[in-house]
Amino acid sequence: MYHEGLWADNQYTADGLFIHRGIDAKEEIVPDLNGNADSPPIISKSVRIGSDKLGITAKLDLVKIENGIAVPVETKRSKVPDNKDKSWESERIQLMAQGLLLREAGFVCESGILYYAGSRKRVEISFTSELEERTRFLLGKTHETLLQDNLPLPLIDDPRCKGCSLAGICLPDETHVLNLRKENEKEVRRFYPAKDDALPLYIQEQGAMVGKEHNGFKITKGKEFLGSARLIDISQIVLYGNIGISAQALHLCCENGIPVVHLSLGGWFYGITSGIVLKNAYDRAKQFKAADNIQICIELSKAFVKAKCQNQRTFLRRNIKPANAKKMKDMADSILKIEGIDSIESLLGIEGNIASIYFSQFDALIKKKDGVSAFEWKDRNRRPPRDPINAMLSFGYAMLSKDCTTALLSVGLDPFWGFYHQPRHGRPALALDLMEEFRPIIVDSSVVNAINTGMVRFSDFDISEAGCLMSNTARKSFIRAYEGRMEQLATHPLFDYRCSYKRLIIMQAQLLARYLRGELPTYQGFTTR
Repeated sequence: MYHEGLWADNQYTADGLFIHRGIDAKEEIVPDLNGNADSPPIISKSVRIGSDKLGITAKLDLVKIENGIAVPVETKRSKVPDNKDKSWESERIQLMAQGLLLREAGFVCESGILYYAGSRKRVEISFTSELEERTRFLLGKTHETLLQDNLPLPLIDDPRCKGCSLAGICLPDETHVLNLRKENEKEVRRFYPAKDDALPLYIQEQGAMVGKEHNGFKITKGKEFLGSARLIDISQIVLYGNIGISAQALHLCCENGIPVVHLSLGGWFYGITSGIVLKNAYDRAKQFKAADNIQICIELSKAFVKAKCQNQRTFLRRNIKPANAKKMKDMADSILKIEGIDSIESLLGIEGNIASIYFSQFDALIKKKDGVSAFEWKDRNRRPPRDPINAMLSFGYAMLSKDCTTALLSVGLDPFWGFYHQPRHGRPALALDLMEEFRPIIVDSSVVNAINTGMVRFSDFDISEAGCLMSNTARKSFIRAYEGRMEQLATHPLFDYRCSYKRLIIMQAQLLARYLRGELPTYQGFTTR
């Protein structure tokens, strides 16, 4: 939370916000010390208070002040713990810290109250010298931690991780498995949902306008209402072409960490508008330092390319029956050579050779009636694409690029400074690196699925000598195929649990950041089984 400015909600934090809804409705200030014995008690809610001397700030749920004596009251969503203290140490420390702040403000503060909403009971906590000493010690340790450029390592096999809303960011079990794998180690616990409820909002109606409406968005075109979406249901807003968005809607997105992606009508990636979510500048410093190390660049490039090529081979092997045995062997032999590569140039050569074999078999992935299909495949071409399959591949890679860019931004890395793809003006090089391993299993799979299931038709494309363009219908149909693929579950090869491809992209970005920090010994690309 404090190192990187990251936060995530779960059912427990949502319950806590609901319980605090009355308390947080209006913020108040700490009352004056003035008063006499006959003055009635003063009760203030949602009180912000801080101290430069202690180096902390707090928002007190409630504070009762009578005759210069202050009693802070902290509300908890849970029930009274079944232990001898009827409370947890972290809760007592929090309350004692509030007491120290009130003392700094000039009040007498000898005790506080923990109110457990689940039990509807109050537990009084005495501010003993031992509790104060422990609190001051932990405050000192916290300040020491905040001065470090690396995050503290996650807890090992700790039961508290199960209910922590930040476990999907911290990745406690995953981090320790990659560092300390043992023969009898417990299986990795997945602490986050397999799928995210929030989905991207795609808008491609030219001339449309996105505005703020209550706690969500309203899409209009002139006086015509096109649709609306709740904030809670949106993970990102994707604008294709001439689409406007109001300042109020942008403010809402930035405040809630929702990126706004700007693309041309044809899918060319222009950029992203996002709030300043991350506070940790050290990750980028280490990324730039690593990018200056040619050996690290080669090792990461090999990981990206090897995963991509393995996924290409797996995709062909799964979907072509029977697969061309010679082509499969040629690909496998080339993949084995990747480990011995010692330069980016040699790696580009092997990747190009495998890609040539892969796309030579692409036509066999397309279903045909009596040996014929309107979707004819000759070779991979682009800028501009000359046929519907290449048009969808290019459009899909642009979509995958924006998803990898947002994933990298969310973990504090610079998507424009890569290791395999060299930086160029306006080119998200690191996003292109990360997307290598996902190209065949997300985009190529979506293209084949959209054609073979009839989601797109040949008549949905405008073809001329200058190239091939996707109509609005083709784009909408392909977006449905792409997002459907992103929501499908896959098993992570290292952790042996299932989650969506959308979540897997974010996880690989997290693991890449951990590797660049020095918290993990290696980075391994994602491969399907």
